[in-house]
Amino acid sequence: MQLSLYLRVLFAAVPLMLALPAQAQPADDWAAYDEVFESGAQQANVWQWGWTGVYATSLAYNAYQSSEASDPDDRFDARVGVVKSALALGGMLTDRQPHPAALAEYERLKAQGDLSGVQALGLSLAQAERERRGLEARVGSLVVNTVAGAVIAADGRERDGAMNFATGMLINELQIWTQPHQATRAINRFQPARVSLGPLTLEGEYALVVSPEQIGAVWRY
Repeated sequence: MQLSLYLRVLFAAVPLMLALPAQAQPADDWAAYDEVFESGAQQANVWQWGWTGVYATSLAYNAYQSSEASDPDDRFDARVGVVKSALALGGMLTDRQPHPAALAEYERLKAQGDLSGVQALGLSLAQAERERRGLEARVGSLVVNTVAGAVIAADGRERDGAMNFATGMLINELQIWTQPHQATRAINRFQPARVSLGPLTLEGEYALVVSPEQIGAVWRY
C-alpha cells in the first residue's frame, strides 16, 4: 500500500531537500541533467525567436493597415495594434529566457563535477520558470490590453474593444504557457531518498512539486 504525504514548504528550505537524492544517484550519471538543460535552452531559443517573429510581423501589418486600410475603424484599430505590438516586441527583446544562460553555467559545473551546484542551478531555473508563469507575468499584458480595449470602446465600439482585450489576453496566455519548463518537470519527478529520524530510518521516494501557485514536496513509501 502506498501512502503519500503532501507538505507545503518554503522555497528557502528546498535546497536541503534536493540534497537527499544526491547520495542515491551516481555522481557520473549526467544524462538526465543534460536533457533538462540542453532541451530547455533549445526550446527557449525557438520560443524567443518564434514570438519575436510573431510580434514583428504583427507590428509591420498594423503599421501598414494604420494608413492603408479603407475602413476608418480598421485604421484606428491598427494604430492601437501598432502600440501593442511594439510593446510586446520590446518585451521579447529585453526579457530573455533564462535557459541559455543556465546551460552555459551547467556546462561549467559539469566540467567541475559539481553535482550539488547543478542541483541548486536546477532549482533556481525551476523557480524562474514558476515566476514566468505566475500572476506577475500577466500584469503587464492586463494593463496594456485593458487600456487598448478602453481606447477602442471610447471610440463608440464597445464590442470591438472587448474583443481586442480578450484576444490580447488570450495571445499573452498562449505565450506564457508555451515557455520551456523542463526544470520544473524534472524536479517534480520522484527520486529515491532516505530519511533518518534518530534510530528510525525511512526509505522511499520524494518529489518537489513546483507550480505557479505553490511549491511543496510529496513523500511516498
